[in-house]
Amino acid sequence: MDSRVKEILDKSKKVVFFGGAGVSTESNIPDFRSESGLYKAMNDYGYSPEHMLSRTFFMKHTEMFFDYYKNNLIYPDAQPNKAHLALAKLEDEGKLIGVVTQNIDGLHQKAGSRKVFELHGSVLRNNCMDCGAYYDLDFIMQDENCEKGIPRCPKCGGTIKPDVVLYEEALDDEVIRGAVSAISEADTMIVGGTSLVVYPAAGLINYFRGKDIILINKSETGYDDRATLVINDSIGKVLGD
Repeated sequence: MDSRVKEILDKSKKVVFFGGAGVSTESNIPDFRSESGLYKAMNDYGYSPEHMLSRTFFMKHTEMFFDYYKNNLIYPDAQPNKAHLALAKLEDEGKLIGVVTQNIDGLHQKAGSRKVFELHGSVLRNNCMDCGAYYDLDFIMQDENCEKGIPRCPKCGGTIKPDVVLYEEALDDEVIRGAVSAISEADTMIVGGTSLVVYPAAGLINYFRGKDIILINKSETGYDDRATLVINDSIGKVLGD
C-alpha cells in the first residue's frame, strides 16, 4: 500500500470506500462508458450504451437489450484484483465500515467484503417482472431458458430482468440510506476508480463530514481540490501490497 495512504489510514477509525468503473477495469472488465465502449456500441448496434441501458430501450427492444447486456456487461470469469482484496482486508481489520460501489459485477463480495452498497444493482441477481421469482446469473445466461434471447420465468412465463438500475430508473432507497449512513459516519473516505461524473451516485460524497478524503483515479476529477491526498495512478497499485 502507498505509504501516504497508509499514514492516513493508520490514524483513521472509520473508513468508507466509494468506487467506480476503474476498480473493475483492473479485473479486465471494460468500462462501457469509455471511448472504446461507445465506439463498439455504436458500431455493433447503432445506439449509445446509455440509450441501450435505459428503461425505455429495455421495454421496447428487449431482445437487443439482452444481446448487448450479455455480450458487454457480463464477465463471469472476472476475479477480484488487488484493490478489492485490500478493501476486504481493511474490513476484516475493523477499519472499513462500508464499500459504496457504482459497479454491478459483485467482485467486492467475491473478494470477501460484506458491507457493500451496490448503487446500481448487480448482474448476479435477476427477478421475474411478473411473479418476482429470483434467478441467478447462470440461469439467464443459458439459451434453453430464453425465448429469442430473452430470459423467461419457467413458473409464469414472465420476462426476467436483471437487478441492475437502468437509466431512467431510481436508485434503491434502502441502498442509498445505507451508503449515506456509512459515508456520513466515516472519518476517512477513499474515492477510487471514478471520475465522479455519474449522478446521482457521485453526489453522495457530499454527505462526508469526516477529516480526510483520499482520491485515487488515473485522471483528474472535479473533486480533486477537496481531497487531502490525490493520487493519479492505478487503484490496485496504490492499495495493493
